[in-house]
Amino acid sequence: MSTSTVIPSAPAFDRDSLDRLVGSSALPEWAIDARRQAFERFGSLALPDRRNENWMRTDLRLFKPKAWGPRPAPAEGDAAPEGLLAPAILSGDLADDSYADFEVAAKPVGSATLGGRFAAVDGHVVRDELDPALAAQGVVFGASDRLLAAHPELFRPHWFSVIDSECDWFAALHAAFHAASVVLYVPPRVRIAAPLHVISGISEGGVDTSHVLVVLDEGAEATVLTETAGGGPAGGAGGFHCGGTEIVVGRGGLLRMVNLQNWNTGVWHLARQRAVVHENGRLQWTLGALGSRLSQVAQDVALVGRGADAQVNGVMFTEGRQHLVYNTLQHHEAPSCRSDLLYKGALQDRSRLVWRGMIKVDKAAQKTNGYQRNDNLMLSNEARADSIPGLEIEADDVRCTHGATSGRVDAEQIFYCMARGLSADEAARLVVAGFFQQVFDRITIPQVREALARAISSRIRRIT
Repeated sequence: MSTSTVIPSAPAFDRDSLDRLVGSSALPEWAIDARRQAFERFGSLALPDRRNENWMRTDLRLFKPKAWGPRPAPAEGDAAPEGLLAPAILSGDLADDSYADFEVAAKPVGSATLGGRFAAVDGHVVRDELDPALAAQGVVFGASDRLLAAHPELFRPHWFSVIDSECDWFAALHAAFHAASVVLYVPPRVRIAAPLHVISGISEGGVDTSHVLVVLDEGAEATVLTETAGGGPAGGAGGFHCGGTEIVVGRGGLLRMVNLQNWNTGVWHLARQRAVVHENGRLQWTLGALGSRLSQVAQDVALVGRGADAQVNGVMFTEGRQHLVYNTLQHHEAPSCRSDLLYKGALQDRSRLVWRGMIKVDKAAQKTNGYQRNDNLMLSNEARADSIPGLEIEADDVRCTHGATSGRVDAEQIFYCMARGLSADEAARLVVAGFFQQVFDRITIPQVREALARAISSRIRRIT
């Protein structure tokens, strides 16, 4: 006997929903005012269209704005939907207890593996923990509703000031309706050895509008691992994610930031992510994109202080009819800075990847060293990859290079592997693993490197 999941209707993103969100929030007045201003902007905008360069390769005709809205919190005593995090990439490696059922009951961190944990489902916080030893050092980590009011001096200068919250319909929606968001502040010269883990999930037909703000003060060091997962089974109602990430690396700071997107293949994924790196600060930013129905992501890095350094690593794998669009910007605003971006993608079935990258060098940014590269491996004749690198240089003493490649698997490589006893599927996995090895070698966090490799290997089918 077959059964079907009944998805409750959600309220729209309208003024009544905003009022309910504000009424249930503990945000300070200045943050609520910013919400309301964003809502006014949101009401004046239409969905982006293809006249915008960043959106001209994104087809939104099947996206129905009125189908989505904030999900109400579950009634007390209701069980969380099962299996929300089954597709999560890192949780099994990092957690000392299971995240799979999104237990609401708090458990002490207790494990040296993680310094803190934050989890949310459908825009509602279900876990918020920080190692007491880190709190004693002045580290602030957890739900924004709780911490923006308690520490306005730390977060107000950066809250929705790093990303542009008015540039389009999705950005304004996120600024007005963000929920279950998380903030991190690391004081001067405090070095956090254990990673902090943030995961957001949605049930079938669910919505996530979470926001992440990371602020490292002078000489601070931290590792932040963020994941998204869920959205129900293939062919179901899917889900909608409209999120944002803001990063501030202070003078001499070091941040290892990981964003892993593994939504189920019915989820619409729209996000803006931007980092600001100050003098002699260092950022290693790793992005994994494996899920979603359609993704439209802007990932920007601004090098605003002399000697700032940013390494950006992207790992993407698509299948079915997935359509992923990533627009990257390496903006050199100060002299003697370095940026190094490497995106690699593998595509099978009838999926499509679009990467549009830009290195922008301001007139004052002399002695710039900028590099960007995108490589794509086609695993079927129907897959398509578009790579569009670009340079915009106003300074005259720079070293900037870019490149992009797309190609199919060499049949001789597959034959060579099969001649030595491997099956066709095993040969395909070996070849794809070798393709990604260059970017894996750049990832300094073993758990991330190994988990991404396993997640990709499990998706590979025979090359067609």
